[in-house]
Amino acid sequence: MELVFHPGELGVQERAGVRDQARKIGTGIHATISTAAAEFLLAQRFTVLAAVDSAGRMWASPLTGPQGFLEPVDERRLRVYAHPIASDPLAEALGDGVAVGLLVIDLAHRKRLRLNGRVEARDDGFDVVTREVFGNCPKYIQARVAESAGGGTEAPVVASAAHLEEPQRRWIGEADTFFVASRHAEAGADASHRGGNPGFVRVADGLRLSWPDYSGNRMFQTLGNLARDSRAGLLFVDFDGGRTLQLAGRATIDWDPERARRSEGAERIVDFTVERVLEIGGRADVRHRLLGRSPFNPPSSSKDR
Repeated sequence: MELVFHPGELGVQERAGVRDQARKIGTGIHATISTAAAEFLLAQRFTVLAAVDSAGRMWASPLTGPQGFLEPVDERRLRVYAHPIASDPLAEALGDGVAVGLLVIDLAHRKRLRLNGRVEARDDGFDVVTREVFGNCPKYIQARVAESAGGGTEAPVVASAAHLEEPQRRWIGEADTFFVASRHAEAGADASHRGGNPGFVRVADGLRLSWPDYSGNRMFQTLGNLARDSRAGLLFVDFDGGRTLQLAGRATIDWDPERARRSEGAERIVDFTVERVLEIGGRADVRHRLLGRSPFNPPSSSKDR
């Protein structure tokens, strides 16, 4: 099965002037799970799920479990022994045929694998029949080690709103990591990682935030999706306190080079407008201890605040 970039990805690659580089790097995208990828998946305890809920909103949700909760059963099928927790917006969304993206990330070793496909539902979790499987480089990943075995919450505390409260704005403004869910009508859903020094995400008010788009793998899966469908989901994790902050909204790409120059290392800026906010506390399963920040992180700047 030969996989090609969809028109949104191709358009962003062309505008960024990296089409030839992307074509070469894109040879690493496969429909099947390699032996090395299978070994990596079996060892992981944390993944981010991307999908659309029943209201048509895009969300990024954490899934955790003990080693082995992600089990490749053959070269085209990943068995996931977990569901989003009951209060998660994707808890009821994973029916047969639903397009999902998984970002499986080993924070401690700065390794990540993306796996996109379609759901086959099961009582004890779900299967993903793969369409795309590919690795990403270690750039901008802050090294963290898990502090629990994963697999659930303790009396979760849930708060839902249509805008960000001031403590949530501070949380985002101090974050060094978040995750992005996006989708394309034909290619399906995708989950990706963004990282930088604290302050790299800029919060304008309760409904607007932005972040710099740094140099990456040049394939532009996320931006390519957003170029065709602005729906996006963001996930911020309080790795110390065991909380998650999920945002659903719309994202647009700002190609203005002058604005990008005001953020160190930025090649362009992505703007996000909040539509829904969900904060969940009591998530011991997402706790990680910081070991060190990525040496690739550009310095944070306040010029574009």
